Amino acid sequence: MEADSVITEELNSLLNKEFGPEVYEIEKGMLKKFAEAINDPNPRWLEEAPPTFPAALVPKELLNKLFNADIPLKRLLNGSSELEYLVPIKAGDVISVTAKLTRLRQVKGAEGPTLFMFTEMTYTNQRGEVAVKGKNTYVKY
Repeated sequence: MEADSVITEELNSLLNKEFGPEVYEIEKGMLKKFAEAINDPNPRWLEEAPPTFPAALVPKELLNKLFNADIPLKRLLNGSSELEYLVPIKAGDVISVTAKLTRLRQVKGAEGPTLFMFTEMTYTNQRGEVAVKGKNTYVKY
């Protein structure tokens, strides 16, 4: 670590530690509200989750630790999101979400240090099938 690093021991202690599972019961009303929020009237979304739906099933414990870490960087961006769909998420499913921080990278930005935090999420249904794998990059600056 360099002398002016914002990567603290607190953040380092989160690396490769699995958080969760956080469990979500997928209900028809939940799917309907999500489809309304994204303005997609396709009736398919009353029974099956729309493609961006896993983004609503957040791994709260890990994200709270990352977003509230005691570092001087206060601005936050979602740098990227990547979802790989393996099995559809449907009404009636029970989805367990696990998450881990896989990498931290600090770079020098135009206004000072910028921290990239790379995470991976796994969304597993009640049958033990991995429904979705996700990767996110969060940026603090």
